Amino acid sequence: MSTDVVHNSDARRFEVRDGDVPAVLEYQLVPGRIVFTHTGVPKDMEGRGIGGALARAGLEHARRHDLAVRPVCPFVAAYIARHPEYADLVR
Repeated sequence: MSTDVVHNSDARRFEVRDGDVPAVLEYQLVPGRIVFTHTGVPKDMEGRGIGGALARAGLEHARRHDLAVRPVCPFVAAYIARHPEYADLVR
């Protein structure tokens, strides 16, 4: 199983595919900000670090594009709390 994260900008989400149902990190864009709204990992993909890979990809995207982050999704908020190198993005 691959943990390669793909940015699906048309659907406004980051994805990891393994079968029919992808793991996703969904977001909304507002001027100068990315709002992470939901992380979903199918049961058969849990425990493999996929949620963390999605969060990391989304946060790195925000950094590259100089976007502030609003982590509405509890998973992303907890990820940032565990990885202080991303705390500067929450502004």
